[in-house]
Amino acid sequence: MKPKKEGYGFIIPAGLILLLVTVYPLVYVFWLSLHRRNLIFNISRFSGLENYMFLFQDERFLRALWNTLYFTVVSVSVELVLGMLIALLLQRAFSGRGVVRALVLLPWALPTVVSARMWEWMYNTDFGIINYLLGVDVNWLGSPFWALNAAIIMDVWKTTPFVALLFMAGLQVIPRELYSSAMVDGAGRFYIFWRITLPLLKPVILVALLFRTIDAFRVFDAIYVLTGGGPASTTETLSIYAYRVLFQTLQFGYGSAIAMVVFLCVGIISVFYVRLLSR
Repeated sequence: MKPKKEGYGFIIPAGLILLLVTVYPLVYVFWLSLHRRNLIFNISRFSGLENYMFLFQDERFLRALWNTLYFTVVSVSVELVLGMLIALLLQRAFSGRGVVRALVLLPWALPTVVSARMWEWMYNTDFGIINYLLGVDVNWLGSPFWALNAAIIMDVWKTTPFVALLFMAGLQVIPRELYSSAMVDGAGRFYIFWRITLPLLKPVILVALLFRTIDAFRVFDAIYVLTGGGPASTTETLSIYAYRVLFQTLQFGYGSAIAMVVFLCVGIISVFYVRLLSR
């Protein structure tokens, strides 16, 4: 019993801190979402689920939801494919492999704000290096079609190394004997990848999906620095919209409802992937 009591002594302080910094703010944000509170007009009254019902009538919210889903699905899909290719290439023995691995991880090591600002200059219509190299005259960040895709390209460049790092770690623990036995049996490279590498990497793939999907769904800083949500809200995500409603229009009730939607979506994604991992 004594070790058990000592264990409680370590757990209780951590639990109290967790309660203070996560549970209490979450409960308070949910309570705010049930109110119509606007500091500009000094309005504060209980409105129940009125804010949540208005979400489905708010075209800007629906557009932000679509932008978030599109950004998440496209960026995570491309990152998984590129991360797998990079991990497989870096698994092969060649001179200078350690240096190449370090260089590949550089984009991930840079702060997101720095990366976004750098890509903003590269996308510049007048003196950007991307238009110069491609020989085109595209307004990457000012076009409603290209702006969100430009943000996806920047995010893929930034976070693919993280996915590749996870896959490289997963490849390290696969027994080499499996590959040797398959090659002796006459299996080709594609068959070995499809029947051995990919099935044994499934837990790592799910972990990468979990981290990247959650991170991409709540994206804020990368797009905010690149486009600020423009042009005409075509790159505005749920996190950016919630920030603007909360801190620019000071509609704390409606902004809290948007924030709760983001939290619920992230929670559903997490539970889905955790259940897949448990299997």
